[in-house]
Amino acid sequence: MKLYFSPLACSLAARIALYEARANANFEQVDAKTKRTASGRDFRQIHPLGLVPVLELPNGELLSENAAVLQYVARSHPEAQLAPTDPLGLARLQQWLCFIGTELHKGLFMPLLSKHAGPDAKSYALGLAESRLAWVARQLQDREFLLEGFTVADAYLFAILNWTMATPVDLKPWPALLEYQARLRKRPSVERAFNEELALYRAEQA
Repeated sequence: MKLYFSPLACSLAARIALYEARANANFEQVDAKTKRTASGRDFRQIHPLGLVPVLELPNGELLSENAAVLQYVARSHPEAQLAPTDPLGLARLQQWLCFIGTELHKGLFMPLLSKHAGPDAKSYALGLAESRLAWVARQLQDREFLLEGFTVADAYLFAILNWTMATPVDLKPWPALLEYQARLRKRPSVERAFNEELALYRAEQA
């Protein structure tokens, strides 16, 4: 498999999941501005929208959308236990993936990160932070992970919470989120993925 990614983008979650599953995978960086891959290809010829992650499967098929990529990794590596197997557990996993993808990723952080979003859009998005993050913090109170064990939903949430580094969102009002973030950063797969992409991100910014 090959994962097309951009440093510290939401594709970080897929890298974490692949490391956690000990999957046989290669990684190719995509420049978020030029949409060129590390090998010089126009990424839009791979995915017309130019969005990461894209996972190239062993048979050459391409899979996009973070939630779909994460669930594919989980289900193709059941021994890693990255997703529940019972119906309610799967529904809870999908509930978290949907919430993180819509309420946090797209609803809260994307307008704050976008150079094309005006002051009103950014103000509106920032106004969502308290209710959304407070709700997540309540769910993590006295819990190590979002579900019973570490899942791809935790990988996704960790990736998105890192975007507080580049936005006005401050996690200090929610100690449970800071503790969760620090706890996950000590996990070997997370530590490896985060440190690798942080170095790439800093090099890209320089």
